[in-house]
Amino acid sequence: MTSTSSEERAVAGKRPGPRPGPGRPARRRDHTLPPRLFVVPALVVYAVVVLYPSLAGVMYAFTDWSGIGGFSFTGLDNFRTLLDDDRALESVGNTLLLTVAVVVVQNGIGLLLALGVHARIRSRAVLRLIFFAPAVVSPVMVAILWKYIYNPDNGAGLNGVLGAIGLGGLRKDWLGDPSLALWSVAAMVVWQYAGYSMVVFLAGLQGVPAELHEAARIDGAGPWQRFRYVTWPLLAPALTINLMLSTIGGLKLFDQVYAATNGGPGTSSETLSTVLYKEAFVYGKFGYSTAVALVLALFVAAVSLVQLRYLRAREVTA
Repeated sequence: MTSTSSEERAVAGKRPGPRPGPGRPARRRDHTLPPRLFVVPALVVYAVVVLYPSLAGVMYAFTDWSGIGGFSFTGLDNFRTLLDDDRALESVGNTLLLTVAVVVVQNGIGLLLALGVHARIRSRAVLRLIFFAPAVVSPVMVAILWKYIYNPDNGAGLNGVLGAIGLGGLRKDWLGDPSLALWSVAAMVVWQYAGYSMVVFLAGLQGVPAELHEAARIDGAGPWQRFRYVTWPLLAPALTINLMLSTIGGLKLFDQVYAATNGGPGTSSETLSTVLYKEAFVYGKFGYSTAVALVLALFVAAVSLVQLRYLRAREVTA
């Protein structure tokens, strides 16, 4: 009796368990790769293309590298040279002036354009396309176009238009006058990117609930009061984006300046970006140019962080 029951228990232990039915899905081994592995190729490319050149640039900023051959470490000599370089210091002032002009005028015009095309007019779709079109054109092509507009001849370009409408006394050598070259470049940049700022502001305007305007209108608020107390506070996120982009773009502006004036006449329109380019590819001072680039990068980062913190705080209180 005992042996029989032992055999039955042994056979029962070898019997297969219950087969998976409709309510019991079969367990399968998961052969999929961890999601993190799919990021590895992108991280490798990013490290080779971005991280390694950036770290190498920081190292070269403390050397006398000429672009080819060996180099030796010079400590802080490049940065001392930068502080004693009148041309570089003048370029800092030009960069700041250019940035302030671009940020203020570009965003002011962009906001006005956004308010205009946001109105219910039949041609608003065409106007949006026309105003935004320059933003997708190459900056070098824009600079070449504006060099023709700024033609110093009295009968050509802007000077020709001024003479035709009886304002010949305002004709200037727009890119050849040291007192006008920087502002002429600023006007060029504003013309190209005001439409981009318009699009960002327009997205913000479309996010303002119509019910708020209707309620303010019922309470007796006029157009200016509705804009000041309803529209403007709700445009805070769009303003943050536009101010950040235009500030960063202005501080590192290079293409338009180099193509239109090459930093001239003299050094009147020189920016930090053109200085570091010339030091590297004209004078062969790659170590010094990377020091200038490092200072520019740190300056842009510092200004951006301070600006972002202030603008984010304004979004909360608006």
